[in-house]
Amino acid sequence: MTTRPIRIAPSILSADFSRLGEEVRALDAAGADYFHVDIMDGHFVPNISFGPMVMQSIRKLTTKVFDVHLMIAPVDPYIAAFAKAGADSITVHAEAGPHLQRSLQAIKAEGKRAGVAINPATPLSAVEHILDDIDLLLVMSINPGFGGQTFIPHAMEKIRQANALIGSRPIDLEVDGGVSADNAGALAAAGINIFVAGTAILGGNDVSTYATRIVAIRTAASTVTA
Repeated sequence: MTTRPIRIAPSILSADFSRLGEEVRALDAAGADYFHVDIMDGHFVPNISFGPMVMQSIRKLTTKVFDVHLMIAPVDPYIAAFAKAGADSITVHAEAGPHLQRSLQAIKAEGKRAGVAINPATPLSAVEHILDDIDLLLVMSINPGFGGQTFIPHAMEKIRQANALIGSRPIDLEVDGGVSADNAGALAAAGINIFVAGTAILGGNDVSTYATRIVAIRTAASTVTA
């Protein structure tokens, strides 16, 4: 089990975009630690979400961390724009370009925390040589592009291996895809400390349920024993 602080990061991809500001305020009040901001380009992944202008418009509504996940390729031309729009942490995909370390340098040059995401079929060896350049490793437990997907079981062993690979380095280990109170305990035991959850928190878009759902995931993640 990780000793890194547990963080719950609702994915605003699952928000009701007709009242996005209200959703952000509600999640903030409900106890979200981070906001996971999924940026999709319709090219790297089969969906389009939104760009830096929309993100900038909601940035002023909360002081919580914006954990920005760039599912776009090429990614380098857009790093500065999302940094300026209010990202605190920027995660790029290992699969999104030929020069991953250069992308990480670009994020650091903007003064932001740098993360790398790997898709379900991507081996951990893809990030082995850049661990000392990152602050966060995101293990995708679904194939990115859509919310509401089911957790891919073999991601659990990959997470355990990622945790071992990180060792004592000060790197957050994040999971995205099919996360819920039902599997948060096992995920925490495997080493996860940042839990991205979309449907499990925002499903139904009833703001009165958000706090209870966040507490359920946090409780499951926090009470697990190694």
